[in-house]
Amino acid sequence: MSYITPDFLLNSPEAKKLYQNYAKDMPIFDYHCHLSEKQLLEDKQFSSIYEVWLGGDHYKWRLMRNYGIDERYITGDATPYEKFVKYIEALETAFGNPLYHWSQVELAEYFNCELDITLDNADTIWEWCNEYIKVTNMTPSSLIEKSNVRHIFTTNEATDDLETFALIKEKFDKFSVTPAFRADKILGIHLPTFLSTIDTLSSLTHPITDIASLESAVESRLKLFVEIGTVATDISLERVLPVTSREEADVVFKKMLAGDTLTSSEIEVYQGYITYYLLRLYHSYDLATELHLGAMRNNNSKQFKSIGADTGYDSISAMESTSLLSRLMDRLNSEDSLPRMILFNLNPKMTMELVSLAGCFQDGNSRGKIQYGPAWWFLDNRQGMSTHLELLTSIGHIGAFVGMLTDSRSFLSYPRHHYFRRILCDYLGGMMHRGEITSDMEMVGRVVRDVSYLNSIRYFGIEE
Repeated sequence: MSYITPDFLLNSPEAKKLYQNYAKDMPIFDYHCHLSEKQLLEDKQFSSIYEVWLGGDHYKWRLMRNYGIDERYITGDATPYEKFVKYIEALETAFGNPLYHWSQVELAEYFNCELDITLDNADTIWEWCNEYIKVTNMTPSSLIEKSNVRHIFTTNEATDDLETFALIKEKFDKFSVTPAFRADKILGIHLPTFLSTIDTLSSLTHPITDIASLESAVESRLKLFVEIGTVATDISLERVLPVTSREEADVVFKKMLAGDTLTSSEIEVYQGYITYYLLRLYHSYDLATELHLGAMRNNNSKQFKSIGADTGYDSISAMESTSLLSRLMDRLNSEDSLPRMILFNLNPKMTMELVSLAGCFQDGNSRGKIQYGPAWWFLDNRQGMSTHLELLTSIGHIGAFVGMLTDSRSFLSYPRHHYFRRILCDYLGGMMHRGEITSDMEMVGRVVRDVSYLNSIRYFGIEE
């Protein structure tokens, strides 16, 4: 693995010092991910390199499809070994894709395997890593501890079972796992699963017959999340919609409960109001909100019917809604109901708009109350992270930034934090080297530590 050295991506003496002395050993706070809390609680030894490296990771599945790998070797009935080899076939020439780096680092960090990932080495890697899993008893918790992860926020729908989190707290003491509250299935009145979601919510709370009883049911569930430690929420929207009235939303909701078909405008009436209601609710409980914008989901309807959602068939939406987001935030702010928010965007055309918008709603009660979130999903690559830092520092404030996350379903994804930290140190170190900022290593290093870990701890109010 000659090309990934201790100085990987670090192109100045200052960058190397910043990473080695201020970033490398900082703990990790993964404040947005999709890890399975149930799999963590079971904490079983992984069966093979395939299970832990490829199972459920749609980033890697997508790369394989782009190389023309048949679906049988991705989510189909091929053996784990066959799927493993096909991933290596796709990866060995994926130059420039972050998976080319991430996968190599994953093998070195978690399996002590520094062979280049090539077809020539595939059998050796397979045998070595599978034996390493057995010898080290590799489990989800062992990977989390090895990665120096202190805190994890999973993403959980309002109707999810919460008992698992209490059991995790009893079982593990070196890291914490807390659910971030998400009500996307309740927002998704257009989804075929909507009525079953409402039935489940009703069974957990009380009968739901109108918008008022829906609101009280949602709040009832939120209270239970807060009781077990939830301090963050999450909303995912392709675009922000106009805020409509409670009365209009009630009419649409009752029409849906009656089994009638909704028009697209009626769907937007309901979603526009519920988004506003949720943000007001989150503010009332002093919860931070992570707002993810710009994903166009499940584009391939044939594959969606075959293998379901979150399997690698989403893309960047061209729908921009910055002006509507501004109106929503302004209304909430005028009502003293604007929560702390992290704004994520998938469409790079919206970046400067959102960075500048964040600056319009700050206040002295929280450093960086409105955050422009880290490069996310299709943007969490070297180019995307570098561009993010350039734009954030140009009209925002790097000293308040809450740093990186994984947004991943894989227990091997934590090297992404160090990938970001190297890019951060290279960016700031480069400015130091060119004489564009102070040469005070301790001052710049303090910012690196803050962005790597401490700012997110402060932002979410985590006590250590």
